[in-house]
Amino acid sequence: MSTGAIVAIVIVAVVLIAVIAIASKAMRNRRLESRRAEAGELRQEAQQRSVRAERQRALADEQEAKARQELAAAQERSQVADRERRFAHEHHERANELDPDADREETEARRR
Repeated sequence: MSTGAIVAIVIVAVVLIAVIAIASKAMRNRRLESRRAEAGELRQEAQQRSVRAERQRALADEQEAKARQELAAAQERSQVADRERRFAHEHHERANELDPDADREETEARRR
């Protein structure tokens, strides 16, 4: 083989290696860019989900606060009802004690 042919083969090989290296780098850059885009989309979705989760948490907290208020109001009404029932019972007993026509046995049975 002549020197010119060897030089040509070497030049073609170097050019081929350079083209492969450039193509490989371009493919790597495209892959990296694709992964960056996918990561960006995932971050955006994560942010949206985070905002929705915060809204849901706020609604749940508000609902819990309302439930606590309602429970407190119900307990207060229950206490008032118990107090009124006790006063009514006491008044009824006192009325039976004062009433000369009240049946004593009935009064004793109610006390028990």
